[in-house]
Amino acid sequence: MANGKNRNTGSGNRRQDSSPGAIRDQKTIEGLRQKYNINKPEELKQLYGLLNSGQIRFETQIGQQFDDEIYEAYQKLKDADGFKSGVSKKKGTGSYITSSYKTSNKKGDAEAKAKKKESKRLEDYDEEMQAKIKLEMKKADRRRKLWIAACSIVAVACIGYFVIYYIRADRSEQRWEHLSNLVGSDVLAGQPQAQNPFYTVTREEEIEVPDVLDKYITLYNSNKNLIGWIKIDDTIIDYPVMQCNDNTYYLEHNFDQEEDRAGALFLDCGCDVVRGNDNYIIYGHHMTSGKMFASLPKYESESYYKDHPYIRFDTIYEEAVYQVMYAFRSKVYTEDQIVFKYYQFIDAYSEEEFNSYMQEMADMAYYDTGVTAVYGDSLLTLSTCDYQETNGRFVVVAKRIR
Repeated sequence: MANGKNRNTGSGNRRQDSSPGAIRDQKTIEGLRQKYNINKPEELKQLYGLLNSGQIRFETQIGQQFDDEIYEAYQKLKDADGFKSGVSKKKGTGSYITSSYKTSNKKGDAEAKAKKKESKRLEDYDEEMQAKIKLEMKKADRRRKLWIAACSIVAVACIGYFVIYYIRADRSEQRWEHLSNLVGSDVLAGQPQAQNPFYTVTREEEIEVPDVLDKYITLYNSNKNLIGWIKIDDTIIDYPVMQCNDNTYYLEHNFDQEEDRAGALFLDCGCDVVRGNDNYIIYGHHMTSGKMFASLPKYESESYYKDHPYIRFDTIYEEAVYQVMYAFRSKVYTEDQIVFKYYQFIDAYSEEEFNSYMQEMADMAYYDTGVTAVYGDSLLTLSTCDYQETNGRFVVVAKRIR
């Protein structure tokens, strides 16, 4: 390609590209043209060697075109003179590739490129290099086998964990079904009542305690921490409700007081089903197996509420039915945060305070159920973990209707 043509092309790009990189490339090119006359073979060779050394780096297409111009001029000179060279260049890349053989024409360049692409065999290296290559290959193979072994161990552990988890969940569910079948049963009714001195709710003053309902006597004799039973029709929620002196024990213990990650549903230790409260709060895990209170967040949908508007919660002393009022998301706050904390609402000390609580929950609710409460009504709050935020909770609040 003629030198004049390359200059015109470069000038055209210069008018089109006014970036700082283009300006720097243009200044570099002008300096090289002043220093080297590419029409003189020796100066062309010097310029070609300079570009080949990598000392000059172009930033834009202007420099690339100049680089291609020098390459083409150099190739023409090679073809004309037939002199030998140890380098060739891929046009349009601005980089040079060392050849393993000598060439004097374009056909030779093409053959050199084809040969360069061929993979070398191990036998092509000397014995010392072969030994090093074999050693590295062994190390790489060892690392690969260790990595595969580690991944296999992790995979087996994960599979084992989930198998054990679902086996335990299935056994736990079978146990809950068995307990459900004991409701109304008199299998243990005639036996002496068992005592659980470490996990019974204490009272500060003597008060006449009602008789346990007949249908819960059998379960109550099995575990005195039984405080009631909750059921929502057409859902998985059909469980006994426990209560003890703190709100941590039944997070990791089941009805039989065995360690169990599913825990059990339990009534807040601050509630008193004998004296009664404005609001009973029941907690339960959101299990990935779908058990316990895992279905509670479905109340985010108004249609789900319409299909499941009622909650039956019996204490061991009386039966009751509640109608859902509010469904909302909240969280567990720090003690110093001044904000409505639904889990602290067990009793209101005045009508104004009660109404304030109702307004707070109404403001957070996903939809308006049309159900309202007034001071003196009895409420039921169900709470479970929610994973949309740290310490998140999903809450359903209902009003007793009978």
